[in-house]
Amino acid sequence: MITPPLSLLGILHGGEFSWTRFDVHISTLIGCLLWVAAYYHVIVRWRPEGEPPATVMQQVSFVGGTVLLFLSLNGPLHDLSDNYLFSAHMIQHLIITLIVPPLWLMGLPEWSLRRVLRRPAVRATARALTGPLIAFALYNLVFMGWHFPSLYNWALVNHNAHILQHIMFIASATLMWWPIVDPVPELTRLETPVRLLYMAVLSIPMTIVSAIITFAEHAMYPWYESAPRVFALSAVDDQQLGGVIMWVPGMLVFWIALTIVFFRWSRSEEREERLSRAVLQAGG
Repeated sequence: MITPPLSLLGILHGGEFSWTRFDVHISTLIGCLLWVAAYYHVIVRWRPEGEPPATVMQQVSFVGGTVLLFLSLNGPLHDLSDNYLFSAHMIQHLIITLIVPPLWLMGLPEWSLRRVLRRPAVRATARALTGPLIAFALYNLVFMGWHFPSLYNWALVNHNAHILQHIMFIASATLMWWPIVDPVPELTRLETPVRLLYMAVLSIPMTIVSAIITFAEHAMYPWYESAPRVFALSAVDDQQLGGVIMWVPGMLVFWIALTIVFFRWSRSEEREERLSRAVLQAGG
């Protein structure tokens, strides 16, 4: 993974940026359509007798996540990410790791994967991969590893490496979100207090990486150092902005999720307490 000189990197960048141009990569269009088709095959053809159909909100969640994935990998955001701005790339990465995967998981009915999970080997593997320790480790190893300058720049120079990077981000992020969303009862494992702790520590590795990027006094990524300047941002300013985007909105997503889980748990505890009191009063 040898980084080409800046003069050569400058030649590899795209032409003039345009907000009104929406280039579509056919591979992403086909992939997203097949992904939605697979989802509807599961929720329609695989629905066991007697189980409720997927709700409208579940379908909106899954399809909406796929639409967001498509929009992030095509059009102006993709063009900015690939050719001009590290900060735009950070926005793209936040979408495909912190927004799309939980939307997909929230779109799954409880029974959706039951047919697959009936097989002991599949269930054991799924339980291992979605366990909090392994999910945490895999996501953060992938996240931190791909932000090393040599690997990050390789992904920008080599299109196949870039595809691999995005697949690894999405796959590891889906595993990371699984213990939080907990969509399938067969894989349930975390009590709510432990789930809250899990979410609280998830932001720590991201904070470390974003701090290194934000406070670096030099451009860490040659691809963006050689990029044409589309706004009044130097390469270092763009990099620092990208670090802040990773830092603040990234942590905010985790803390919003933590807050939602906490208040749901609190309301559930209150309902159980009221039910217990009602039972005791009726018995008395």
